[in-house]
Parts: sequence; C-alpha cells; structure tokens
Amino acid sequence: MGWKGTVRSLQASARRAERNAHRRQRELEKREREFAKMEALEQAAYEVEVYENHIDILLSMHKECAEPVKWKEILSKVEPQQPLKIGALEQAAIHASATYRPNFWAKLFKLENRQREALIAKIAAAATEDERLFQAQFDEWKVTHSDWADELDIAKRILDGDRQAKLDAIEVFESFEEISNLGSSIQVIVHEGGVLEAKLAIHGSHVIPTEIKSLLKSGKLSTKAMPIGRFNELHQDYVCSCALRVGRELFAILPDDLVIVTAIDNVLNSSTGHMEDQPILSVAFSRATVESLNLEAIDPSDAMKNFVHSMRFKKGSGFAAVSALDPQRFAVTV
Repeated sequence: MGWKGTVRSLQASARRAERNAHRRQRELEKREREFAKMEALEQAAYEVEVYENHIDILLSMHKECAEPVKWKEILSKVEPQQPLKIGALEQAAIHASATYRPNFWAKLFKLENRQREALIAKIAAAATEDERLFQAQFDEWKVTHSDWADELDIAKRILDGDRQAKLDAIEVFESFEEISNLGSSIQVIVHEGGVLEAKLAIHGSHVIPTEIKSLLKSGKLSTKAMPIGRFNELHQDYVCSCALRVGRELFAILPDDLVIVTAIDNVLNSSTGHMEDQPILSVAFSRATVESLNLEAIDPSDAMKNFVHSMRFKKGSGFAAVSALDPQRFAVTV
C-alpha cells in the first residue's frame, strides 16, 4: 500500500463528529431545490435561515475535529502470522480412499475398482484445491503484512519526530478541507527544533458577509449593510475559530504537545500605506490547554487569552499587523 496509502487507510477510520451547523446546512441545501416553488414569505424565511447558518458555520469551525490517531496503539499491533500449508482436503481424500470398504451393491455390481479409482482421483483434485485456497490465503496475508509493516514504520517515524513523516501525514489526512472550502489556505512548516507551525491565509473579507439579513414583523426580508464594528467582530471570531480548529486538527494527527498557528490576512502596512498580506494572529497552542476547554461554550476570540499569542484588534478598525511568534522560543533543547 505504501506510506500515503496507509495514512489514507488510517484517515478513513478517523470518524468525525458533525456539528449542528453542518447538519442544518445539509437540510437547507435540500430545501434549496424547492426555493422557486416557495411563496414570497417562505423565500424570505429561507434566505434568513441560510444567512444565519452561514454565520454559525463561520463561528463554529473550532467545534469539529477528526478523531485522534493513536500512534502508540499502532506500535503494539500483533504481526499477522503467515498461513500454514495444511492440505486438509487432500488429507480427507486420502483418508476416504484408505478406509474405503465396498458395500453389498458395489460387490454385487462389481463397482469396487471403479469406486477406488474415483477416490484416488479425488486425492489429486483435493490437493489442487488445497493449493488454490492456500495461495489465496497467502496473497491476502502478504497484503495484510505489508500494511502492518507500513503502519509500524509510520508510527515509529511519527513518534520519533521525523519531520517528513509529519508533513506527509498532514498532507494526506486532508484535515483542513472545510477551511479551504471557505477560501483559506494552509502551509505547514516544521522549524529547527521540531516546532510545528501552520500558516493560515484567511481572506476574511471574502468570507464574512457584508450585509445583515433578517425578517421584518410582516415576514418580509430585510437586507441592510453590516456595521463595520459587527463585521470586524465576526472577522475576529472567525479567524480565532479557524486557528483553534487548525491547532486541534494538528493535535489529532500528530503527538506534538505544542503547535503554532499564524493567521495571515490583507491588512494595512502602516510603513508603506499599502494593503499587504501580513500576520494578524499568531498563537502557540498547547495540547493540555486545548483539551481542557469547553469548546461548545467558548468565545473563540476570548479563548486566545489561554495561550501565548500575538493579536492587535479594535472593534472600529479591525485587525492590525503583528509579528509572528518565534518558533525557537518554544523549541525543546535536549
């Protein structure tokens, strides 16, 4: 199967706990096909539901994560044993031939020789079938043993902190697909000293709605421009929710106890006066602290206070550029 194939097999077994926002999104997508048949008030209610669900999706990114890969358990998996060539069918055929005793009718109609010859012929046929069954078992064992050896090798390399093994596992698991679907991209780096950093390109202005949709008392749709303060607050919560999600996914894939996530977006460079892609959040997530959080109840922005981080934000002006955390600050010296 090979390295990446084995990781994909592990990925397939990593169940995901789907959050309510996603289930609601699927329900709304089913109803979208019926949109044209809806009355005007139904269409208005549907549009508001879709809008509110989109906001919910953006602010709950951190609530969903893959099941952790248990690398240490993989190390303890028992080696598949090579099948033995027993020849049970042939042995049974030999026994049947050796213990053959002609009955009354066989003697009467002189069938003994014919029956003995048939039993002897069955021995060869049984041996052929035994060989076919053994070969099938052996071929299956070879695949199973190869997969076991690959998994063992992967687990050892991951637990030994192999840089390339980490990067390959992150790439193949495709844990950041949902975030990328929202317009964000991720680059993962293993720095000197083994510190893992994920650089997250947010593109928040393309994701956060610029309008607010609501229902009037009459049931009609109301659409108005979103106040800049509300837009900036949503942007902040989305960025922090994505960062926390990335940290959780990395902890699920790898045994590391600390990862850095640096979010990058297009903000004003005060020294040049131009809009440029710059870090707006850099946070060092510790596994123990992340696992202690009540993820269903936290405010993503407030949750950053639990970690060493760099972020400058004002409700009126939004994010300002910051310096990314120095990975060497967190490197473990031996």
